[in-house]
Amino acid sequence: MTETMTIDEKLAISCRAATLRQAGNEEAATRLLRTAPMPPYLAKIFKEKVGVEPLLKAGFNLSEAEAEFGPDWLNN
Repeated sequence: MTETMTIDEKLAISCRAATLRQAGNEEAATRLLRTAPMPPYLAKIFKEKVGVEPLLKAGFNLSEAEAEFGPDWLNN
């Protein structure tokens, strides 16, 4: 099973991203936010509505979805 981040780690990422946004660095903030795991329910909806390729291309952290749905969830 894939390790996931704690809520404190996710909060720290969000706070750092907010600081980057306030400094005008939207691109860095977005990249940083994508390092936090996407909630499995959102990953599933994204996959169903947009497809696997855009989901992977966007660079989201899918570790929690993989932990919940299994390592082959993107192929099913």
